[in-house]
Amino acid sequence: MSGYQLDRLKVFVVDDNPHMRKVVFAILHGFGVHHIFEAAGAEQAWAMLADLKPDIIFLDWTMIGMTGVELTRMIRTNAASPDPFVPIIMLSGHTSIEHVREARDAGVTEFLAKPVSAQAILSRLAAVIEHPRPFVRTGFYFGPDRRRHARDEYKGPERRDDEAPGKSAKVA
Repeated sequence: MSGYQLDRLKVFVVDDNPHMRKVVFAILHGFGVHHIFEAAGAEQAWAMLADLKPDIIFLDWTMIGMTGVELTRMIRTNAASPDPFVPIIMLSGHTSIEHVREARDAGVTEFLAKPVSAQAILSRLAAVIEHPRPFVRTGFYFGPDRRRHARDEYKGPERRDDEAPGKSAKVA
């Protein structure tokens, strides 16, 4: 990630655990990020989003009240969302494949297992900066393309029944 001026990034850290916010803040600051904003919950984060206009959001899954998954869906689909395209990096101790899929299906850009490390945070920052994924809109999903690898060799019909011809996804 050399060559990036991370001091210009506006990063929003949303977690109801003050210790975790402090850890993520310290790691980001150590990488040269100077504009770091915090919220102690999803409702507070939603209220702050329009004024902050963050470049990237680090968002905890489990919070009292609204969860990180619910906030992600609001950011992606609510008409009042100031930026439905903002990269969202989900932080979670729930790392089962079901949880990762649920976060992905809500529109999370990247998933990061707790406990976090500086290397893991840098890796996710690099992923959203160096390899932004196009956004897809279907009847039931809006968010980053969930497929990690494009398969140019595949030329057949859609693989999923719910994406059959006539129900094709649109890239936003």
